[in-house]
Amino acid sequence: MSSLAAEIKKRRTFAIISHPDAGKTTITEKVLLHGGVIQEAGEVKGKAGTKAATSDWMKLEQQRGVSITSSVMQFDYEGLRLNLIDTPGHKDFGEDTYRVLHAADSAAMLLDAGRGVELQTKKLYEVCRLRKMPIFTFANKMDREGKSPLDLIDDVESTLHMHCYPVTWPMGMGADFRGLYHRFENNLYLYKKDVLEPTVVKVESAADPLIAKHIGEELFATLQEELELLQGVLSPFDPEAFLRGEISPMTFGSAKYNWGVDLFLRLFAQYAPPPQPRVIEGGDLSPVENFFSGFVFKIQANMDKRHRDRVAFIRICSGKFERGMKVHHTRLNREIRLAYANQFMARDRETVEVAYSGDIVGINDTGNFQIGDSVSDGRPVNFAGIPRFSPEHFGKLVVSDALKRKQLEKGVRQLVDEGSIQLFYDPRVGWQDPILGVVGILQFDVLLFRLQDEYGVDSKLDSLPYTLARWPVDAEGKPTRAVKGTPHLFQDVNDLPVVLFQGEWDYQRVVRENADITFKITSA
Repeated sequence: MSSLAAEIKKRRTFAIISHPDAGKTTITEKVLLHGGVIQEAGEVKGKAGTKAATSDWMKLEQQRGVSITSSVMQFDYEGLRLNLIDTPGHKDFGEDTYRVLHAADSAAMLLDAGRGVELQTKKLYEVCRLRKMPIFTFANKMDREGKSPLDLIDDVESTLHMHCYPVTWPMGMGADFRGLYHRFENNLYLYKKDVLEPTVVKVESAADPLIAKHIGEELFATLQEELELLQGVLSPFDPEAFLRGEISPMTFGSAKYNWGVDLFLRLFAQYAPPPQPRVIEGGDLSPVENFFSGFVFKIQANMDKRHRDRVAFIRICSGKFERGMKVHHTRLNREIRLAYANQFMARDRETVEVAYSGDIVGINDTGNFQIGDSVSDGRPVNFAGIPRFSPEHFGKLVVSDALKRKQLEKGVRQLVDEGSIQLFYDPRVGWQDPILGVVGILQFDVLLFRLQDEYGVDSKLDSLPYTLARWPVDAEGKPTRAVKGTPHLFQDVNDLPVVLFQGEWDYQRVVRENADITFKITSA
């Protein structure tokens, strides 16, 4: 095996997905703790003086205790280089999560054991399913009363139509939780709230009477009964079916108390796939191709407000990256140099000289990149596009200090480039009075906060009555402005015509008057 192939084989790039409040940021902290990256796990909603969660680096995230933007964290574990992407769970920031999933090769799906599969989890799972992405499942919050393990499995299989294979099995729940039985190892992992490391007990099988001495006769009987039911319906674990996204290895625990997180991480290291081939125009691209290629899946401004930086995050899809290399920018059709490159631990960064397929590098950007851009130092490549959602909430910014107009325009343009907001304007007026659109209403709160915090602009938002945006194309699929019956025809930042509608009834009326036009839900 070549040195290039050997390095690529070590890479594991994955995202953690969940519904809000399932414990995603908490388990991320514990994974970083087990990876030796941090010495103390931070709190999502910590008291004054406590350490904040590593992945929640934004000031607003720390104030609200909710993840607003995705964070990239890279570290070594058991001979592997892990690229962990923590994603926002709230539906209002779901577009960021959808983009991030295009950069991952596998996902860890976190469930609240008391609630099971929730709406946002289901939506994110569908994205993974369409890509046939391998998924690990972690049933969190076993320190609380919730659904039985069998009911959780049934919930996943009936809601997501994906088979589960429990690798660990909980012994009790809530106040009665004693630990986990590892079905592959025949080990007991016994936990206590005030003890960091579990007590590990080797047993012959789930029927070993030694188990009863540690968890009591009642829990022992329940464990045997539940595992007998499983044995009657489960086939042996099939790693190939897992890689096809058909079956999910499932573990249980409590991220809050660090129960079972180490077992999940070991399971991940054993079964998670290395970088996978990527779809490009003309076929698939192997990760071990001997030329560098990658695509931009995220842009973030002002991670370091002192330097007004702008970072383009590139998922490397083939070959080897070297700092300072010249690459072909497909959209711009010209050569650029990737001079300043970093790898990240949330906001913290260090200069990277070399990286490989599967890694994520942050490039200091002066405005060359947009989300979805492709780069390579070999033959030109164009990766499959990253979806852009149609906004559902619209408004106009009002700034009281006219002298702040330039800062306002700069901040808005930057946030548009990040993909957190979309901008529309009347071509007769230009950018002087733009309409802003977002997928989730909380994105407007983030917009106003960041304009004030990062650009010193105090502004307010006047809501507009629009609820739909559609991009009109003619019979040949070309953008068209020849739309009859609507005064709400604008352009987006790429100068494509877009129609804003005040509701479904407005939309249907215009559709009836324009039978020769298709109204696309995205601009892509």
